Amino acid sequence: MQDVLYESDLRSLPLLARGKVRDIYAVDDAHLLIVTSDRLSAFDVVLPDPIPGKGAVLTAVSNFWFERTRALVPNHLAELSLAEVLPDARERAQVAGRAIVVRKLRALPVEAIVRGYLIGSGWKDYQAGGTVCGITLPAGLRMAQRLPEAIFTPSTKAEVGAHDENIDFVRARDLLGADVAVRMRELSLRIYSEAAAFAR
Repeated sequence: MQDVLYESDLRSLPLLARGKVRDIYAVDDAHLLIVTSDRLSAFDVVLPDPIPGKGAVLTAVSNFWFERTRALVPNHLAELSLAEVLPDARERAQVAGRAIVVRKLRALPVEAIVRGYLIGSGWKDYQAGGTVCGITLPAGLRMAQRLPEAIFTPSTKAEVGAHDENIDFVRARDLLGADVAVRMRELSLRIYSEAAAFAR
């Protein structure tokens, strides 16, 4: 694995998209290759200086949690190996440790976010009106304080250069349909609770 990868350059697969951090390639009709770069995105802006090894660390952390939570909900990881997808050793070396092969699925237009602590855009919203994504929180909370219970705070998923928008559950339900929105909220809270307990 190379130390810094700002942008992958795989010639054997068609590049479909380059997001804030990840590059996505088509493998076949049913699979994608997702490469996690060392690009740094802060407040929805991609910064010019990468962090060496960041993509490999993010991939390892993601794979750990995908494995740990697969009994709760199926995930998109495929059984294909990187060698099957990238037979060229030079290309494989470029993305080794930072690429995953996944099943091609339709992305939902809502990002599932669970907050156990009051920080980031949640803190900003709380300061403005005492709520986060339409959920009223107790008065007097401090920045980064642990919440009495985890809350589901969805957002829209913005394109590169645009800002994600926090939304309330009613808006998520309008975008997803009631059944999918309720299932997303329930699974997200369950995954968070089990992961937080493990981390503690």
